[in-house]
Amino acid sequence: MSSAHFNRGPAYGLSAEVKNKLAQKYDHQREQELREWIEGVTGRRIGSNFMDGLKDGIILCEFINKLQPGSVKKVNESTQNWHQLENIGNFIKAITKYGVKPHDIFEANDLFENTNHTQVQSTLLALASMAKTKGNKVNVGVKYAEKQERRFEPEKLREGRNIIGLQMGTNKFASQQGMTAYGTRRHLYDPKLGTDQPLDQATISLQMGTNKGASQVYDPKYCLTPEYPELDEPTHNHHPHNYYNSA
Repeated sequence: MSSAHFNRGPAYGLSAEVKNKLAQKYDHQREQELREWIEGVTGRRIGSNFMDGLKDGIILCEFINKLQPGSVKKVNESTQNWHQLENIGNFIKAITKYGVKPHDIFEANDLFENTNHTQVQSTLLALASMAKTKGNKVNVGVKYAEKQERRFEPEKLREGRNIIGLQMGTNKFASQQGMTAYGTRRHLYDPKLGTDQPLDQATISLQMGTNKGASQVYDPKYCLTPEYPELDEPTHNHHPHNYYNSA
């Protein structure tokens, strides 16, 4: 199988833009720190190009075997592409068992096809952090947070059960005190007595309407009576009343 099968052509458009952004996140200072760490542990020189020196997976497999002996049973020294990919895959499996989180681990093509060197670097930094947690002297990466277990005396645990959290409710803030439920009596203030007098359901408030104010009931004092002709009277004898000129 030829190497052309694995190597991609130049990236264009959106692919090139994404690749450029990933390349901008690559930290060359971290690369130097990782180089010194890996070379110090394995005793092997990586070469001038850091990623090309790791691309065949040989140094990576030897590296994890130094951190965790027996992690990779067989390291392929062949220059065949599938053997190199197998080395990278074995390294990924080994660091997963070592404790590196799956979301921190690069994919084989990120290294072999040079698609995401930033992710490869992030994986090696995560491996350094895990190595610190296991007691290795590493001058790169951040130590993984260790599990902190706290034990409380039974007496303290019993006291905690007697405390009511705010999630259970509280009477220290705004409440529905003074509000009445549907169908119950309302209490209106009586200024003469100065007390709250209950209002029963038979009493209708002004909010429900009233017949004590203005209404549309007919009142002859304020309404003009229209004049209509008698049944036997000719229509032409009927003269409409001129309300504007009447005395």
